Amino acid sequence: MNLIFLGDVVGKGGRNAVKKLLPELRREFNAQFAVINGENAAAGNGLSGTCLTELLTVADVVTSGDHTWDQKGFESEIGQFDRCIRPANFSALQPGRGYGIFRHVLGGEVAVISLLGKVFMRDSAYCPFETAERILSELPSRVRTILVDFHAEATSEKLAMGYFLDGKVTAVIGTHTHVQTADARVLPGGTAVLTDAGMCGAETSVLGREVDAVLKKFRTGMPVRLPVAESGPIRVDGAVLAYDGGTGRAMSLTPFSRIVELG
Repeated sequence: MNLIFLGDVVGKGGRNAVKKLLPELRREFNAQFAVINGENAAAGNGLSGTCLTELLTVADVVTSGDHTWDQKGFESEIGQFDRCIRPANFSALQPGRGYGIFRHVLGGEVAVISLLGKVFMRDSAYCPFETAERILSELPSRVRTILVDFHAEATSEKLAMGYFLDGKVTAVIGTHTHVQTADARVLPGGTAVLTDAGMCGAETSVLGREVDAVLKKFRTGMPVRLPVAESGPIRVDGAVLAYDGGTGRAMSLTPFSRIVELG
């Protein structure tokens, strides 16, 4: 069985590139399931119902992260999308859900869990390790394929989560930094780990933002608006997870990066 995971989608360019490329990737890799981190999909900050509707035309599940609530009104919209999940270690008083069990095209089930890291992160969240343990105790025993999107800054925290969950989940894939890492591996217990999948955003940018604006901010130290870079080719980063559908053990995790030219 094969599953595709795409890194953080940034802005309209990222959304359009994903809509164009993901169906082709699904055919190329014979992928039965696709997950996207979409937390920067709406103008570079957060999600909206409109953006989710677009992304869910090509993906099975959209995850989020620390920018989940950046778009005004999304707290009222998220309940309309049962295929969108927000970090499970947010307060239980926040709307939405942190994990779900979804069926893929061949009839099997995939559990997708969203977690937010604590190291160097802006928002306060409950311990992701304890939250992961709680969710695993709640999942039905029949569900063997479990994917964790760990949205965190520190690669050390993400790799630690991989070892913590080794043998208990199929894969732990990191998001948030927008830079694809070169550390994909399958741990001894059969859990695949990649500390960051990268992003779906402008190739000529700084993490999806306009270069000149980012340079001005770094050089002056002054508050600067950082517009999303929408022009030029879009880079689509992600990974293909091959796994045993019967046991949920990962067989391989292969990162990829493609360039999409939008007309």
